Amino acid sequence: MASDPATGPVLLIGGGWDPAAGRRLYGEVLAACDAARPQVGCVVLDEGDGTEQFARWAGALSTAGPCDPVPVLVPEGGAFDVAALGDADAVLVCGGLTPAYAAALAPARQQLREWLAQRHRPYAGFSAGAAVAASRAVVGGWLVGGIPVCPEDAGEDLEQVSVVDGLGLVPFGVDVHCAQWGTLPRLLSALADLPGGMGVGLDENTLLTVAGSSARVSGTGHAWLVTSDADGARVRALRQGAEFTLQQALLT
Repeated sequence: MASDPATGPVLLIGGGWDPAAGRRLYGEVLAACDAARPQVGCVVLDEGDGTEQFARWAGALSTAGPCDPVPVLVPEGGAFDVAALGDADAVLVCGGLTPAYAAALAPARQQLREWLAQRHRPYAGFSAGAAVAASRAVVGGWLVGGIPVCPEDAGEDLEQVSVVDGLGLVPFGVDVHCAQWGTLPRLLSALADLPGGMGVGLDENTLLTVAGSSARVSGTGHAWLVTSDADGARVRALRQGAEFTLQQALLT
């Protein structure tokens, strides 16, 4: 079990807008690029305020180091066109309504992987962009069999916990804003629908960098590593500096 070996590193941010943490985390995104001043295609689902939303991530990236953020706006209900990334050095898939991001991006998963593989480019995802990086993406919901498993406000306009096809860049499920929104129980509820029964929940201002079969945690919060087997689910709380291989995670 590993991330897509043909692509570059996959950097997943669990949300959050702390300026100090952002400089560090987005600095890691820029450092993963093979360019002194990388051009970063920022994919934003445009719900009518796409330009304003792009400016938030452009500002965060520019504060972290020299770079040229480029807007790639996808109209709500539209489809993501990988060609819009052009010759950028990396892609950042931004935040917003996670089911809508999955619907727009998942049909282009093969083309995106090919684009990433061309120059071993890094993929970065923030919140929704982190969730949809998975092979099977946890996109929202707050009920399982009519029973609440997380706050309704975290449901992403869905009632039932929903797992759909994602981009296939990492072989485990991802949920975000875990400590802040109370979404870790949702991830646990979704384990039966995830490859290998494995997922990672990310707090805000927390980054998981996956390169091949290795993963590393950065930032101020936790990465909640969850696995399941016949005896039930296990949760490990990992902090800044923790490293693990995906194979090890399934054995612990």
